[in-house]
Amino acid sequence: MKPLLRLIALLCLCVGYALPAQAAVTITFWSHELGNSFPHAFFTLRGVPDAGGAPVDANFGFTAKSVSPALLMGPVAGKLDIARPTYIAGSDAQFSVVMTDAQYTAVLQLVDAWSEGKPDSVYRLGDHNCVHFVKEAARLVGLTALDQPKLMKKPRSYLKAVLADNAGRVTPVEMHGKAYLASLGPVAPAIAAQAPSTVPGIVATTATPPVPVTAR
Repeated sequence: MKPLLRLIALLCLCVGYALPAQAAVTITFWSHELGNSFPHAFFTLRGVPDAGGAPVDANFGFTAKSVSPALLMGPVAGKLDIARPTYIAGSDAQFSVVMTDAQYTAVLQLVDAWSEGKPDSVYRLGDHNCVHFVKEAARLVGLTALDQPKLMKKPRSYLKAVLADNAGRVTPVEMHGKAYLASLGPVAPAIAAQAPSTVPGIVATTATPPVPVTAR
């Protein structure tokens, strides 16, 4: 009987290694070439917390509430920006990090702190823009070498520098958004019922089907 039990345990272990992880939220950092659309740097959150709950599929960036010449003059009102699926598909996924639940909670607190009307919602082109927003998220998930003064207005270059300096801490993606999104499987179904998040833009559901990317 013992050999049979050992065989069953070994098979279970092998299956566990073969299957993709069904828990934990992954943060993916994205860049978008400069143009008339914002944000130019943002991140997506996708997965299920290790502790259980509803699947999450959301994205967040930070931008000025109104794009005008006032941006060049000083601080202006800022806001969270939730990108449409077509915008994400036209962006570039640079790298990902699988978060602990504590890191996920910290990132949600960052999102809340930078939301419209909060003290951190002030947009300053030089030192409080979309790149600074993703920099703070990267710091919260344990990345280093985040101070890149010459790159804080260059989203793609900034994220590529962070990727290069955090080998072993991140999973490189470096794919165009459309191809990367097509490579993703469905978000894992809910493990346990969970109330919808109060953070703006977070999609939380107990339904089995994958949750669509949040749009404006």
